[in-house]
Amino acid sequence: MNEQSTYTADREAYAQNTISVVQRTKQFLQRITDREELNAFITIDANRAVVSAGESDERFTAGLDRPLEGLVVALKDNISMKGLPSTCGSRMLEGYVPLFDATVVERLRNAGSIFVGKTNMDEFAMGSSNETSAFGVVRHPVDVSRVPGGSSGGSAVAVADNMCHVALGSDTGGSIRQPAAFCGTYGLKPTYGRVSRYGLIAFASSLDQVGLFSRSVADMETVFDVLAGHDPMDSTSIEAPSIVALPTNRPIRVGAMPMSQLTGCEQSVIDAYSRYLEALRATGASVVDVVLPHSETWIPTYFILATAEASSNLARYDGVRFGRRVDASDGDITTASRTAGFGTEVKRRIMLGTYVLSSGYYEAYYGKAQMARRLIRDAYVDIFKSVDVLAMPTTPTTAFGIGEKSDPVSMWLSDYFTVSAPIAGIPALNIPFGTDSAGLPIGMQLQGAMNSDEMLMGVAATILT
Repeated sequence: MNEQSTYTADREAYAQNTISVVQRTKQFLQRITDREELNAFITIDANRAVVSAGESDERFTAGLDRPLEGLVVALKDNISMKGLPSTCGSRMLEGYVPLFDATVVERLRNAGSIFVGKTNMDEFAMGSSNETSAFGVVRHPVDVSRVPGGSSGGSAVAVADNMCHVALGSDTGGSIRQPAAFCGTYGLKPTYGRVSRYGLIAFASSLDQVGLFSRSVADMETVFDVLAGHDPMDSTSIEAPSIVALPTNRPIRVGAMPMSQLTGCEQSVIDAYSRYLEALRATGASVVDVVLPHSETWIPTYFILATAEASSNLARYDGVRFGRRVDASDGDITTASRTAGFGTEVKRRIMLGTYVLSSGYYEAYYGKAQMARRLIRDAYVDIFKSVDVLAMPTTPTTAFGIGEKSDPVSMWLSDYFTVSAPIAGIPALNIPFGTDSAGLPIGMQLQGAMNSDEMLMGVAATILT
């Protein structure tokens, strides 16, 4: 099996009958089994995947193939799919099986996609290493002693290790882009509202966004074209976005985050960033330093807003109406259920979120974070009046060792380059850009104005050529 298999290449092979969809699907499923030690999947749906693949082969034979016929997809385990468990990586939802499809699942299935299973993730998408899952740590495909990043670590590993063509994830503060950088794949966090969130189990509703991992820009563009679009089931869905396209009458203008703002970066990342800017210049782009205002507020703003929303969203899991039920001798079922059902990191964030929303501290923390969010958004609007895209690293380091970051604050700081895009609601894309001396992937990031998702993918494709 070609380790660099892409859907774009496979679709041509399907049409020419040089390989069948069933054959390719079985190869992916075998790869999942062969690399079981990576723990990328929580649930594998092999039988239905092979049946769906057979139906795709029949459609190719009859000339009735759909836009994504034979695309093999993995789903992060917080995206609902009818008849398949959705645990969110938590004991709290162990055994929960949705009775409906998320809109993204419905759109992919209607376009001919095949689903091989649900990928492992940090519990309720809270984490940057995929060490908080109740179903075990996910391991890096290059070095199993290291983390793949999180929270969508299983999806990143599935794509990086050739277990599927593409995978869906969710990005709240970097949960697609950071593991994509660690594992060496493309990872897109779309503009907030471009892709439906209906059927995504919520962590922080004003920040969560469904996105995708791929091994090529072409695959990403093809899949995004199907995923994007208004959904009446999602009240935050954009009805008619004004798409920001690549300029055709002038060079693209790139704003580069200056070296002085590269907080905590390893030398290998700094060196790669310099090469990245040179690669952008080589395409004819105009590259100028742009200082990003309020960068010192990104991390505290994000964690105050995200934990506050998590506290509210996860209040429903009380063991009575929703979630795992644990009987208690003193009759306090809610406390017993939440104590047994949630892991340490989720409990930490619920407690922090409850604190910042409490009556004595609401304005001091949550109110100020909302004001900071407005300042960050306004700063981005001003920046994109003079540049088309922003360039910066995706992560300050390459993949770190399992258990290396036991201090939660040091773990949170690894999200420095990724949290501002969700705060502002703008799209951001990780581009794999070489490796360090140990062979670990390095990721570089592009950010754009609202609805410039297609532009970011176009710039990424240009860098490759």
